[in-house]
Amino acid sequence: MQSPIKVLIVDDSALVRKVMAEILSSDKDIEVIGQARDPIYALDKIKQQKPDVITLDIEMPRMDGVTFLKKLMAENPIPVVICSSLAEQGAKTTLEAMKNGAVEIITKPKLGVKGFLQESVNEVTSAVKAAAGARVRKRKAVSLDLQPKNTADVILSKTITAMTETTEKVIAIGASTGGTQALRNVLSKMPVVSPGIVIVQHMPEKFTTAFAGHLNDISALDVSEAKKGDRVIPGKVLIAPGGKHMLLKRSGAMYHVDVIEGPPVSRHRPSVDVLFRSVARYAGNNAVGCLMTGMGDDGAQGLLEMKQAGAITYAQDEQSSVVFGMPQEAWKRGAARELVALDKIPEVLINACAGKLSKIG
Repeated sequence: MQSPIKVLIVDDSALVRKVMAEILSSDKDIEVIGQARDPIYALDKIKQQKPDVITLDIEMPRMDGVTFLKKLMAENPIPVVICSSLAEQGAKTTLEAMKNGAVEIITKPKLGVKGFLQESVNEVTSAVKAAAGARVRKRKAVSLDLQPKNTADVILSKTITAMTETTEKVIAIGASTGGTQALRNVLSKMPVVSPGIVIVQHMPEKFTTAFAGHLNDISALDVSEAKKGDRVIPGKVLIAPGGKHMLLKRSGAMYHVDVIEGPPVSRHRPSVDVLFRSVARYAGNNAVGCLMTGMGDDGAQGLLEMKQAGAITYAQDEQSSVVFGMPQEAWKRGAARELVALDKIPEVLINACAGKLSKIG
């Protein structure tokens, strides 16, 4: 029998610590081994108790969460889940934390903290389990025991008919745990002449605006959070907004996106499966897809549907993935023609759009 995931909760709010402990302790695969009201206390507890995962507030007294994270990753790397405010400044600070090694985000609202967390049991426990499988500790991902999940059928029915080939290509990318840094690496290397790119990164509502802005700063491409009706054109990258699904649509020879409400699919909103299914339907063999690092299987079925519709499909390899869950599931299903290292993904995507499909060594 596998040992439970040992979690240390770091937050200056006694209420948040109490409710987080109750939620995490309700899962048989998780054990809360300690709590700390600020990073200084946390450092002492880490030495004594050796947690597998830390949940971390980023706005705390004595030492802010980002400074603590930098120190932790330099001296004693442990997977960290950020518990952050929805405020714009909080979102920017959270992205800084993700750049410095945090692997997951859960949201903390301004009001009604206890009620929010009680309604988010799956989000909180899933984030901790995903973090436990992250490569900062090189341990295997913990299996999830959650309620049955929706498929993309609840948003968009499956079709076997895709539109005919055109000269315009579309690149579709999906990612989850570890994806913020992976996407940063990919987009920073994509040329300005790249085909239009649509991306789903599992991320809570409000954080995707700041994330898109950050990617826009480090990329030659024009990156923005998607809005209903935005066109998918060369040199443009659209990031699905947190809390909503993004679908590719086509009018004549022109592509655009739709942004809609709807139930979670594969336990996520936005869902990679939803995006990939829409790409299979409306772009078909005009598309190139890539499923990157992340826990679970969101995107695996969608990538297979893209491949069946004539798209060229890839998945990130195990060595370069923070968590190999999503790419591995795609590979098992035969959805990807090849597993590709992170630093090779930009080249592979551009070559695939140009019809160059030589094997990557």
